[in-house]
Amino acid sequence: MLLATLGGCSLAPPYVRPDVALGKYSPTDMQPVGGQTQAADLAWQDYFADPRLRDLVRVALDNSRDLRAAVLRVEEVRAAYGITRAERFPTIGLGADGARSRTPADLNVTRRIQYGGQYQVGLGLVGWELDFWGRVRNLETAALESFLSSDAARRAATVGLVAQVADAYLGLRELDERIALARHTVTTREEAQRIFRRRVEEGATSRLDLTQVETLLTQAQGVLAQLEQARALQAHALTRLVGVPVDLLPQVDGLDDGQILHELDPGLPSMLLAGRPDIMAAEHQLKAANANIGAARAAFFPRIALTASAGTASASLDGLFEAGSGAWRFAPSLSLPIFDAGRNRAALALAEVRRDQAVAGYEKAVQQAFREVADALAMRHWLEEQVRIQRVGLSAQSERARLAKLRYDNGAARYLEVLDAQRDLLAIEQQLVQTRRALLSSRVALYAALGGGSRVAEDD
Repeated sequence: MLLATLGGCSLAPPYVRPDVALGKYSPTDMQPVGGQTQAADLAWQDYFADPRLRDLVRVALDNSRDLRAAVLRVEEVRAAYGITRAERFPTIGLGADGARSRTPADLNVTRRIQYGGQYQVGLGLVGWELDFWGRVRNLETAALESFLSSDAARRAATVGLVAQVADAYLGLRELDERIALARHTVTTREEAQRIFRRRVEEGATSRLDLTQVETLLTQAQGVLAQLEQARALQAHALTRLVGVPVDLLPQVDGLDDGQILHELDPGLPSMLLAGRPDIMAAEHQLKAANANIGAARAAFFPRIALTASAGTASASLDGLFEAGSGAWRFAPSLSLPIFDAGRNRAALALAEVRRDQAVAGYEKAVQQAFREVADALAMRHWLEEQVRIQRVGLSAQSERARLAKLRYDNGAARYLEVLDAQRDLLAIEQQLVQTRRALLSSRVALYAALGGGSRVAEDD
């Protein structure tokens, strides 16, 4: 009977991974870069070159409340799986009981007071189901797949947290560099204001030129105040992500692509299925729903359960272990649903609908993953082009500002021409820093979209 139970059939439908059309990563038809480690096999410690960023990510992984909640959800589902798995095995317990009774004389045919006793010690099992149709086994499989799904979701949360901390750090570094540029501009224009005020006092220039210089100064001061406010808010957001107060002093060096992130190979589109933890989580949920169909189907068939015990029994306590006191009980039971008002059929329909929902969830996860990778690749490609163009524009604008100042000093132009050139120069300097930061953020987004470090975390 035990061999029949262990070799019982399963009524779950065979699992087939849904066929989701895998398109190209990007409309630009970008090809993978050979000779580089793929994102899923590249730990964040190896991808982020900035030691300060690595420290922040490490602190965030140790202190993030969101990640802690994800880990606790994994432990919760693990415990639920352990409970479900235990149902496949008999529960054997040691029991001992005793009873003494007194029967009054008027309730006894002998018309005498009678005293009686019963004592029993034994091992027994109660209601162990023989899993001929795989109901319990499918419930165990569903619980296991739910556990694996929650663990994959935990790894997806880890990848997301790493990307969020990196993006917030890049935002802080961007603001540090923009603040440094704005402060330099304010210092330069304060000096220009001092010189023009002196010229007005000496009658060497007009009051209009001084007001134009002051306009340039107040413009730069206003930009600096806005940037300082933005940096304070960005620092608060980064501190919340990290989970504990950290030292976020301004960085004196600017953004440098090579000193913050390493290069990354996007790999082939099909590799996403094995590299994205959220896709793996959706697939485990689909497998769990598939197993639940098998359990629902098994409810239509007879259920056989065993209750048995063996031990010793006696009417007196001192006779428990004497010869001939052995006692046993064997009580198999069989139940077959005949009329349940459609409950089992509705349970099967519910399991099938949930399986269909899991299929839709899996397809959506795959489509979302390819969308995110395609977006990140397109952003990386076109932001690189924008940075190149803006560098050329910055060079041209710097030359324009120099020539405008030279023309004014030689009396060939009004100061309004210098004002426009200086205003445009500050704007393009700020814009270039923003674009360079957006390029770095796109590389972080690509790392996360490819399941950055997920297989490394799984091996650990």
